[in-house]
Amino acid sequence: MDELKPILLMLTSGLLIRYALIFAGQSWARSYAQTVSFMILPIITYVITKTISGNIALSLGMIGALSIVRFRHPVKSALELIIYFDLITIGIATSVRTKWAIQLILCTLLILILVKIFQLILKKNDKSFYSVSFNEGSDVNSLEVLSTKNLDVIENNNHLKTIVNNLNKNEIIYRLIFENKENLIDFKKKIENINEIKKIDVNYL
Repeated sequence: MDELKPILLMLTSGLLIRYALIFAGQSWARSYAQTVSFMILPIITYVITKTISGNIALSLGMIGALSIVRFRHPVKSALELIIYFDLITIGIATSVRTKWAIQLILCTLLILILVKIFQLILKKNDKSFYSVSFNEGSDVNSLEVLSTKNLDVIENNNHLKTIVNNLNKNEIIYRLIFENKENLIDFKKKIENINEIKKIDVNYL
């Protein structure tokens, strides 16, 4: 029970910092990867600290082990990097104190599952807990629309991510991304009979 309080504090602080960044206009903090990262990373750090406290030899070994995460290839997602830290920390914590490894595993699984469930619940009310990003390192269902004029039905859609206005050719390119393939198909059917639309490109994951 005593260990539940710091875990709740870390989860709350991570979410509060996320919301503060969004309020300050930092839209990158809205993505799924960043949302989960803000919740998992403090717990990983907490477990590392508890595992190596009072043991200098183990502390030096932990530094060497965690440095393995510095790969030669670029990591596309913050969540990908944090999961690597998570897995290494679980391995080290298991060899020293299994209790900390079990707690970290449970926290990681709960965060990943609960964030997804929370998003699904909000989607039923046409809201979103996080936004999908092209730069997250994950594939997305995307829709690209070429139009000769501004279309409110697209510009007011929550899935719209970018608008490119080509003034020389009198063209507007809309790019939308969808987590759900069925939502993309439904929206495509809704707009494909609009006369101003000249081209629709679809990419399914």
